Amino acid sequence: MSEEKKSGGIKIIAKNPKAYHDFFVEEKLEAGIALVGTEVKSMRAGKVNLKDSYVIIRDGEAMVHGMHVSPYEQGNQFNKDPIRPRKLLLHKREIMKLYALVKQDGYALVPLAAYFRGPKVKIEFGVCKGKKLYDKRDAAAAKDAKREIDRHMKDAGRW
Repeated sequence: MSEEKKSGGIKIIAKNPKAYHDFFVEEKLEAGIALVGTEVKSMRAGKVNLKDSYVIIRDGEAMVHGMHVSPYEQGNQFNKDPIRPRKLLLHKREIMKLYALVKQDGYALVPLAAYFRGPKVKIEFGVCKGKKLYDKRDAAAAKDAKREIDRHMKDAGRW
């Protein structure tokens, strides 16, 4: 059985680990994304970067900005701009709910992952609140402490 079938038809294309470093993810949501054919082919090859991307809501539409999809090699004139804004496919009431959350102080919509669910490309994004510098330091210290504890536990298991 293939790996894609084991995981329920989900094939991860790209992740955004920087989002977890810079933000507290309060809620995760999934949305479809409007793409052209050459962009889908490029995504199948894994040529996507979510590092500096973000979602904005304007005129009742959710758009992802800064997501870089490299041009498809055989796409020639059918290729689009690699960093063009792309529309997220959400219901109107979901967009209004997200708009109300983002209007609150300090919240942002940040793409966390891009993946295929069957033949469709999906974007997982989070309703996030920005971390302060001391929060980032605390998270790094906790991660180092956990790594140290795990290493000692592994050594203790040998004796």
